[in-house]
This record gives sequence, structure tokens and C-alpha cells, in this order.
Amino acid sequence: MKLSTKGRYAVMAMVDLARQSREGQPVALADIAERQDISLSYLEQLFGKLRKGSQVKSVRGPGGGYQLARAANEMRISDIILAVDEPIKATRCTPGSPEGCHTDRSRCLTHDLWEELGNQIYLYLSSVTLEDVIENRVLGTSGLLGAPEMVIGQPVPVTPQPQPAPVPAE
Repeated sequence: MKLSTKGRYAVMAMVDLARQSREGQPVALADIAERQDISLSYLEQLFGKLRKGSQVKSVRGPGGGYQLARAANEMRISDIILAVDEPIKATRCTPGSPEGCHTDRSRCLTHDLWEELGNQIYLYLSSVTLEDVIENRVLGTSGLLGAPEMVIGQPVPVTPQPQPAPVPAE
């Protein structure tokens, strides 16, 4: 699955907005664009979608800008990505459609694998809030990559799982 710049930039900008607006003051898009090295015109397009998707509120006039529509601990990463029309899927097919991505509309042999991967990604992104990102609470098992005892390129140790007893033949 490849998440486009639209989804990644929307999340980056929202995390920046959440960090900068802790005092409740609106944040100018130009400031976010500069801090995150994102084109201001691109951010304007994204924030138009985020506003329509009820993720942000705009404040007009001097000192205006954008604010989160809800508290950072209530804002799910999946909602941000979906608000900018970024599908969260790993297949080329339309989600839930019986038709597949082959030219004859059949499903490929690995369709269910990729569809379930998309579901798992969505579930994960739905479990993470803006506050989790700001407070660095998203490392989980990926934090193992930075552990000094781990060597990059080496297999991750796997704890053997108990095997079920064989069923006797009748």
C-alpha cells in the first residue's frame, strides 16, 4: 500500500496544528507550510477538504488561521486521511465490490490478503489520535528497530509458539 502525499501531508499539517494551537489560538497556514516544508497552495487545498470533513475550523481576520475542530485526543488519524479523500486500502479493487481488478473483472488470488491488510491499516490508524502522535505514543514494536541489541538486517527473534498435539487418526 502506498499512502500518497495528500494523506501524509494532511497528517503532518494536523500534527503541527495540534502542537501549535495548544493555547487555543488559530494557526496560520503559512506558518505550518514553512515549518513542515509543504507548499502553501497545496496546504490550502488540503485544509479546504479538512474543513469540509469537520476536522478543522477556520478563523477569519487579523490573527486568523485554523484550529482543530475537536480536542487532539478525539481526532483519529484515519479520519484525517479519509477527510482528504485518501482511500485506506491495499488493493486496486473497489472495497467491498465482488468484482476484481483483472481485465475480466475477476479477483486475483491474493485479493483477500491485500484487502485484509487494508483493513488492518485502517484499524491501526483508527486507534491512533493526534495526541498519541504529539506525545510520541505510537512507537510500539517498531521501536525495536532502534534498540541497541538489535542489528538492522538481522531477523527479529521469534518466540516459539506451543504446537497443538496431533489428532489421532480414527
